Amino acid sequence: MSDNRMKYTIEKNMMFPIVEIELERGERAYIQRGSMIYHSAGVSLSTRLNSRGSGLGKLAGAIGRSLTSGESVWITEAVSESDHGILALAPNAPGEIIPLQLGQQQYRINDGAFLAMDGSAGYTMQKQSVGRALFAGSGGFFVMTTEGDGIILCNSFGSIKRLELNNQEVTIDNSHVVAWSASLDYDIHMENGFFQSIGTGEGIVNTFYGTGVVYVQSLNLQTFAGQIARYIPSGD
Repeated sequence: MSDNRMKYTIEKNMMFPIVEIELERGERAYIQRGSMIYHSAGVSLSTRLNSRGSGLGKLAGAIGRSLTSGESVWITEAVSESDHGILALAPNAPGEIIPLQLGQQQYRINDGAFLAMDGSAGYTMQKQSVGRALFAGSGGFFVMTTEGDGIILCNSFGSIKRLELNNQEVTIDNSHVVAWSASLDYDIHMENGFFQSIGTGEGIVNTFYGTGVVYVQSLNLQTFAGQIARYIPSGD
């Protein structure tokens, strides 16, 4: 009988990993739009509004979520109609894939880090303070917060390092944050004030407090995009 708990294999011997998910008959998984590489004949994909509820309320919720958080209005649902459905995914940027087990531990996920979750996992968009929303640059007034039991797969740009805090404090460039324990307090701010931040080039940082874990990525997509832009001819 289906329990909506996906079985997955991450191909770690590849430079840029692929995750292959096995679904039993009737099992569902929700995946990042555009992340599918291939699937077996028994798996079907469909687009769903990225919101709860029904009717116009569901549509309004999905549009509102998109406007306030930058998240897509749509999410892709994969359903298996066979006993051994196969679905292969890859992130939209070169990096690692990590599984997060939900249950006693819940997480907050930074923008662009969500890859997939099984049908028994879920998430809400939790409201942030105005100060956090203005400084975050991504995520806006809401941040993705997991709930329920199950597995959520996250992806990074570059390699991932796990930082463990035991009633401690750590400050991380916000663009390097992938996910963090929902039990942690956090404060998004400019490093050493506006002018010092311009001078050091560090910009917006996120300071975490308490006990839990933070996953960070080695590369900064915004910085990388800036480097690439230097070599793209302008239209002038």
